[in-house]
Amino acid sequence: MRAAMPDFLTFASDADILALWGAAFLLLAGFTLAMDRRRQKRARIDGVGWVPWTGLFLTCVVVGGGLLAVAVPGIIRG
Repeated sequence: MRAAMPDFLTFASDADILALWGAAFLLLAGFTLAMDRRRQKRARIDGVGWVPWTGLFLTCVVVGGGLLAVAVPGIIRG
């Protein structure tokens, strides 16, 4: 049994799908930025945590921005 895909994804171009992935990575980057700020404002200075939020933020921003940079010309052309 196969799940039905929404029509906007079924007929989406490659550029549209890349733009969706780029937007998802930028949303993830926003989440990691919020978590990094939360970690910086912690009450106990020795409770650092184990997630490298800054590195994840930079990775997500670069990947998301790159995907959008590749997708936008295709979307503009139609």
